[in-house]
Amino acid sequence: MKKILTAAILFSCLSPAWTLTISVYHTSDVHGWYSSRPAKWDKENSTRTIGGFPALASLVKADKNPHILLDSGDTFQGTPEGNLTKGMATVALMNQLGYSAAEMGNHDYDYSEANLRTLVAASSFTWLGANVYVRETGAHADYLKPYTIIEKAGKRIAVIGIAGRHTATSTFPAYVKHLEFRNEAAEAAKWTGEVKKLGPDAIIILAHVGFGGDFSGKAEISTWTFTNSQTDYGTLPIARAARYADVVIGGHNHVGLLRGYTDKESGALIAESYFGLTDVSRISLEFDDATGKFKGASDELVSLWTDKTGEDPAVLETLKVYTAAADKEMGKAISESAVDLGFSETGLDSDIGNWFSDAMRRQTGADAAFQNTAGVRSDIKKGRITIRDIFQVMPFENTIVKLTMTGDQIRRLIADNLRGGRSKLQVSGLTVKFRNTPQGPQDITIERNGTIVKPEDKLTIATNNYLTTGGSGGKVFSEAEKSEDTMIPVRDLLLRDIIANPVKAAPEGGRIIRLE
Repeated sequence: MKKILTAAILFSCLSPAWTLTISVYHTSDVHGWYSSRPAKWDKENSTRTIGGFPALASLVKADKNPHILLDSGDTFQGTPEGNLTKGMATVALMNQLGYSAAEMGNHDYDYSEANLRTLVAASSFTWLGANVYVRETGAHADYLKPYTIIEKAGKRIAVIGIAGRHTATSTFPAYVKHLEFRNEAAEAAKWTGEVKKLGPDAIIILAHVGFGGDFSGKAEISTWTFTNSQTDYGTLPIARAARYADVVIGGHNHVGLLRGYTDKESGALIAESYFGLTDVSRISLEFDDATGKFKGASDELVSLWTDKTGEDPAVLETLKVYTAAADKEMGKAISESAVDLGFSETGLDSDIGNWFSDAMRRQTGADAAFQNTAGVRSDIKKGRITIRDIFQVMPFENTIVKLTMTGDQIRRLIADNLRGGRSKLQVSGLTVKFRNTPQGPQDITIERNGTIVKPEDKLTIATNNYLTTGGSGGKVFSEAEKSEDTMIPVRDLLLRDIIANPVKAAPEGGRIIRLE
């Protein structure tokens, strides 16, 4: 007996202390992509299915650790299932999966603040927005909470929500003009200080801003030297200002950080979870069993390949209701395309952007047309085209606006939308040439039908009401001599055009030329 006891004591002394791990599953910028689909963008796995809430639910259920689900916003805008229900499908699915909190994203306002209030009221989880204030009174928006405390496995995890200041112009500005979106880093510092007084075991910040800079897709950043743009704005300065935050999880930029990034200056783990619910960040919070104290966090970006995760049957049943309702209308074939219309790898004009802006110009009879690049949300594949395909290219409820603008105004509009050698506008009817310099775009020339557009020339322009009512990059539109909102939805115009003009070949490219 003595030998057995001695051996037991020796074994316990040599064994490492047991560590409690809480898994935090994070999504962001789901944009209504609730179901799995073939990964057509992945050349090696183009027929393999990926993504969706059923796959996420199955992955989470297989985790033996206690877990929390969080989201950083832009939950529904982007698919028929999301838009036709004005986000209520999102709420039903997130309720079913057991989310604990979501940070409001700019596109969650796209059907008005009143609609967002309805979604919040139907949610069994907390919607956050610590830096969202009513401009007139200075009070917090009453449907958003600055933070929430989640109790899990005996631990109290504080989650703070930070909205992006860009929300003022990256949804319909009229819907949020009465709101103030205050400085992200300053508000994060303020609220982590307040929350720290409550003695939580760990603090997480959900932000609808991303890691600053110009990278995209899935990134490994552990060895990067950061630029001024990455340290001045985004999740990195939020983490450094909020010195008590253990984890800062971003969104909005549609970037996925493969293993996250632990910032040496703040000590915080920074993570992002890509776009469209193809991937999820699985963040492990570790607590020492002997002391109960938080030890640290690690992150892994998990791709939701359905052959690996499986799909939860109950969540699939929930989706059937929304998919059936959408398919009844959206599955109708209306035209065809002889080629793929995709996005630009150079960040200039793209096949899909050229088709989109050409359709606007054709259908309005304007001299030129502009569409914000970020507002073109999906490509078009070769073959038959359904209403759903056009809906996913243009999920927003924008309307067509016709204006008369001078050549000088057009040049300044284009200059405002050239950043880092990339164009935030897609163009029809014009050819733009410019030089990219550290000081910004230089030597901008604009041609129409091979002739230079002079500053005093007047052209009729077609664009969308997001840009003309204060949307990002559209300031110059307010100077137009004539401006008429036709109240015709852009999507209706695109549907009309694709029916009348099946795509025979890719539109002529080289409309935006970056000179060496």
